Amino acid sequence: MKRNYLYAASAILIWSTMAAVVKLLLTGLPSLEALAVSSFFAFLLLLAINLRGRAQAMRRWPLRDYMTVAVLGFVGLFLYSALYYYGLSQLSSQEACILNYLWPIMLVIFSSVILKERMTPIKAAAMLCSFAGIVVLSIGGGSGSGNRTSGMLSCVAAAACYGLFSVLNKKAGKDQTVTMMTVWLTTGVCALAAGLITETWTPITGMQWLGLLWLGSACNAAGYLLWALALNGAENTAAIANLAYLTPFLSLAVSAVLLKEKPRAHMIVALVLIVGGILLQQIWDQRRSKAPAFDP
Repeated sequence: MKRNYLYAASAILIWSTMAAVVKLLLTGLPSLEALAVSSFFAFLLLLAINLRGRAQAMRRWPLRDYMTVAVLGFVGLFLYSALYYYGLSQLSSQEACILNYLWPIMLVIFSSVILKERMTPIKAAAMLCSFAGIVVLSIGGGSGSGNRTSGMLSCVAAAACYGLFSVLNKKAGKDQTVTMMTVWLTTGVCALAAGLITETWTPITGMQWLGLLWLGSACNAAGYLLWALALNGAENTAAIANLAYLTPFLSLAVSAVLLKEKPRAHMIVALVLIVGGILLQQIWDQRRSKAPAFDP
């Protein structure tokens, strides 16, 4: 169990740096350029891992499966990341990170629609609690320098995309190591194509290369693998899974250090409401079914 908690803690610490690193990168790079390069780094690392131990699994996949996962990747990680990066460019990293954690509530909504899971009163209350967090965040004022309204709408749309991806990915039931490799390749190709059409790309400097390498290899690839290892070897999956909700709180601290963004009281209240709604729904589900929480 100590090893599992170590894996989980490592993943959480890595993910907590994502918003601040992306925000720093976007001060000098167009968003789709940063997304394309970091996605290719993630793909290359996952490709190396798959070739080392899962080459047979890759060969067993028919072309139809790769195409299905590519579509999931377009919706779930290309659109999600593009919208989230835009939100980060318009808001403070703390605000964008808080809104990003709406995706588990979006997952509940899409699960009700697509997987026909029952919408219980507790789930509805959890949704209202989390959406109240959006209201608190929107009326509290922000420290970002861009268009606040479009930034918030973009982050909420990003959370919806990732929630939809999580449901469709669960329904597809494919090998996750091969799936994530394909998804990041799709994201990189789509970001490259869209970026070359809509943006003027700039040369990448040494520190920016390090940031992109960290974002792609650590946040996008290694973080997910460490999290999978933590969950797969855990005796109490729910206890490990719920640790993921430390990420946005740690992200506020990382942004305060790296970006000098001071957390405001309304941000903390909004985050507590959003995460509180998620935990309310998950704890209720666990008590009813005695099953582990959905992997965040």
